Amino acid sequence: MASIPFDFLIDIWNIFLLVLVRITGMFYLSPIFGRRNLPNYFKVGFSFFLAVAVANSATVPDLSGYKSLTSFVVLIGKELLIGLMLGFISYMIFSAIHIAGQLIDLRIGFGMVSVLDPVSNVQIPISADFYVVLATLYMLITDSHHLLINAIAESYTVLPIAEATFSGTLLKQVVELFTDVFILGFKIAAPITATILITDLALGIISKSMPQLNVFMLGMPVKIMLGLGIILVTLTAFKGIVNVIIQGTYEEIYKFLELARSQ
Repeated sequence: MASIPFDFLIDIWNIFLLVLVRITGMFYLSPIFGRRNLPNYFKVGFSFFLAVAVANSATVPDLSGYKSLTSFVVLIGKELLIGLMLGFISYMIFSAIHIAGQLIDLRIGFGMVSVLDPVSNVQIPISADFYVVLATLYMLITDSHHLLINAIAESYTVLPIAEATFSGTLLKQVVELFTDVFILGFKIAAPITATILITDLALGIISKSMPQLNVFMLGMPVKIMLGLGIILVTLTAFKGIVNVIIQGTYEEIYKFLELARSQ
């Protein structure tokens, strides 16, 4: 009976551990798999079994330069950082909905109303929570969350284990991503913001024309009704916005992987 060399078993364990670290890092921050209301055993089990599947197809790295414990711990830290960055990118683009919801609530008068977000465990505007729930449902219905699984699996082809380098180019991408997120958030909230701005101008003119009219008491319900009406009208276009967010997430993830390898 042929025996399996002990060094071979150690190499298999090392590859599996490095794959598991990157996958766990991404799923910890991703917008769907990282939700706080998901049981921890589900997250751990899903990451484990996905790591088993991916480790069998991942490119075998050259770990000859990582013989010492310190160098191997540094390699594990790099793989964990890559996974966290992939999850951070997916969460950052998804947070454009939060920005849009904050802007909408400030304009229509819901700024003091907030609910608990199970993803980040913080209070977020009620409009943002509404949009996030819709976007999450749309992603689950269309199986768009499979793109995140596909991205983490293909990341070992674009950026194999132990080949990542970090420099200012990646920092520049993160800064540009912040800018794109704010721009996308403003675009989502633009119809309602413009409508409420026009309403405020009209109420200001009415206030000057009829000083005896209590414009403040009149304006609050008017802005709420107009805001909710515009939200209902623009829901048909929200599917396209979610598609843009999903496509942007996918492109930014691959851009990060290519930049991390090309340094």
